[in-house]
Amino acid sequence: MEVYLVPTAPDRYELYCESAADHVPPPIDASSGFWKRLQEKFGAVLAAVEREQDHAPSGPSSSAHPAGIMSRLRARVLRWLAERIAEQRLLWKLRGQLEVRAFFPADIDAPRALEIVCRCLSTDAGRHQRWLVIDTIGLLFSLLLIPLPGPNVVGYYFTFRVVGHFLAVRGARQGLKAVTWQMEPSALLAELAGLERLPSAERASRVRAIADQLGLSRLARFFERTSVETA
Repeated sequence: MEVYLVPTAPDRYELYCESAADHVPPPIDASSGFWKRLQEKFGAVLAAVEREQDHAPSGPSSSAHPAGIMSRLRARVLRWLAERIAEQRLLWKLRGQLEVRAFFPADIDAPRALEIVCRCLSTDAGRHQRWLVIDTIGLLFSLLLIPLPGPNVVGYYFTFRVVGHFLAVRGARQGLKAVTWQMEPSALLAELAGLERLPSAERASRVRAIADQLGLSRLARFFERTSVETA
């Protein structure tokens, strides 16, 4: 597994990973009963969102002619789900890993980069643990809606949240306690530093060029979301 420490602002970094199997749902743990059904629903939602993203149009033209209100609502929900998947995919993949190659910007040294990686994982573990408790309560309340006609949309929402947070917590803890990190400097990652301050067109062009050299097809979208939109 390969992980990239991406500079998104001065003194701020985000962990990122990507592979040809990104669209594949995380494997279901050996379990049965209620928890297994939750994970099966989660996998179905994940696969559907990934398929939609793979076939969705990109660029300004995709929103030039807005459709009806239900289509816009559906697109907004799918976009939100896709962003949550992108945020948690790395943590999901860390489960079961024992060795990980971590590429970091060449303008910092390896001990500093490893410290940042561990700090990111520790922050993620605490955040997902808190939301796991909150969303589990929401999931339990959503069970009251089962007798109502139609799909339990609220239940599906909290199912996605609960399973996603649970897997993220496990992945973050695996990264902190069990993974051996092989740190490798990258001059290309260092070139991303400061690009969030550039005009949109110039920034997009330079980030895409760096992403192409790294062989990361989704890095440009990730950088735009984590550096520009949160700057």
